[in-house]
Amino acid sequence: MNSESLKIYIAAPYSAKTEKERKENAEASINTALTLFKKGHFPYIPHLTHWVDKRAKETKVVMEWEDYMKWHKPWLEACDAFLYLGSSKGTDLELQVAKDLGKIIFYSIDEIPVSTKQ
Repeated sequence: MNSESLKIYIAAPYSAKTEKERKENAEASINTALTLFKKGHFPYIPHLTHWVDKRAKETKVVMEWEDYMKWHKPWLEACDAFLYLGSSKGTDLELQVAKDLGKIIFYSIDEIPVSTKQ
C-alpha cells in the first residue's frame, strides 16, 4: 500500500530514572524517525529536546516538564499523523490531543504505508 507523504509526530516515552536511559529513549526515537523518512515521510522528533534540556541545565535555564509539553504542542498540531509507541504521562496527553485534533493515529511503525509522493 502506498500513500502520500505525511508529517508524523513520534510519541514515545522519554522520562527515565537515569540520563543514560533518557538518551537511549531519544536515540530510539531518532531510529524510528530514520525509518519513517526512508518510508517517504517527514517525522517530528520531540525527543530531540533531550539535548535542549541538557544545554538548559548547563546554562542554568530552568525548563520544566510543562515547558517541553508546550514546546511540542504546535508541532503536534502541524503534523498530519501521530505515531504512539508507548504509554507515559506525556505520550498519553499527546495522544488525547492528537485524537481531539482528528489526526491519523498509528500504534506501530509497521502500520505506516510507504509513500510514493515526497
